[in-house]
Amino acid sequence: MKNYLESKPRYEVLDGLRGVAAIVVVLYHLLESYPTGLLTAYISHGYLAVDFFFALSGFVIGYAYDDRWDRMTLKSFFKRRIVRLHPMVIFGTIVGVCFFYYTGDFELFSKVDDAIWWMVLLQAFLLILMIPLPSSMDIRGWGELTSINGPVWTLMFEYVANILYALVLRHLPKLALGILVACAALLTADVTLRLNMFGLLESDWNSYSLVGGFIFNPEHVYIGYVRLLYPFLSGLLISRIGKKFHISNGFWLTSLILFAALNVPVLGGETKIIDGTYQLICVLLIFPLVLMLGAGSTIKGKKSTAICKFLGDISFPLYITHYPLAYMHTSWVHRHLDAPLGTHILASIGIFTIAIFIAWAAFKLYDTPVRAWLTEHWLKK
Repeated sequence: MKNYLESKPRYEVLDGLRGVAAIVVVLYHLLESYPTGLLTAYISHGYLAVDFFFALSGFVIGYAYDDRWDRMTLKSFFKRRIVRLHPMVIFGTIVGVCFFYYTGDFELFSKVDDAIWWMVLLQAFLLILMIPLPSSMDIRGWGELTSINGPVWTLMFEYVANILYALVLRHLPKLALGILVACAALLTADVTLRLNMFGLLESDWNSYSLVGGFIFNPEHVYIGYVRLLYPFLSGLLISRIGKKFHISNGFWLTSLILFAALNVPVLGGETKIIDGTYQLICVLLIFPLVLMLGAGSTIKGKKSTAICKFLGDISFPLYITHYPLAYMHTSWVHRHLDAPLGTHILASIGIFTIAIFIAWAAFKLYDTPVRAWLTEHWLKK
């Protein structure tokens, strides 16, 4: 059992790409603090990094576990996933609680100052249990289902994907999985092209867009599952087919493609369907291509290897801990919009630097030792 539980060799380039995507998310949220015109010009599709994360997850889950089910139980699978994901969920929640009240005194976060301390702790507890909250329980003012730390909503869908994989998807042959991928592609088109086949898409502010999933209502729950299904299923299918494009020094090329795709300005202006089409192309074609290039790539040189490893190490901690800082940055920005440009640049660089440091410290001093302890004292038993 011990030999079987040992980790397989890692796809180092994919780990590095996860770090690149996490950095793009941080930059996107920092720019999101400013007037809309700035966000539409830079990192304007940074939110699609979430969809790329789901594709990476599907690939890695298939690679890590598909050939282990003759020696692994459902219980041991779920224990492994909890050990991998949940320590940082808890840490991210704690960070969210620590910074929560520093984001108040601001119209956009209108409920922060009135939030009772025990309600903050209650929501933190429910967040650790992965229980989504309705808008009526919002204590920030954005209506998020995770008011303490916004990005945790994606982990809720990640756990759903893990459950679907363990109970259903692992049993399916490639053909059946391919059919599901095609159906999921149609659902992605339903959102990005505003086909609205089920009548669930009602909001105007995110029309022809995959922005959504972070509010607990029918529309956003649907968008959340749409964002999960095609990337995760396609990543799983790619891992089973074994389709890879072998290139040397592929980390830098794939990083450039991914960063460029997420940095394309909003297209079409008032004709939103043009930008929706671009998002559809990203999810259906560009992200799977980056995934196959990354899976087939090798890293050359100590410097490239070190950078790739560092990005992979901080990727999850950075993603799960940066948003409380982004809340605080947003609050500061809107209270000081008339401050000199240099002041805003310095403040943004400072928040970004702190986010990187917290992620690195969390990985080294918390996530790594906690997962090692859980593996030794809980998982192996």
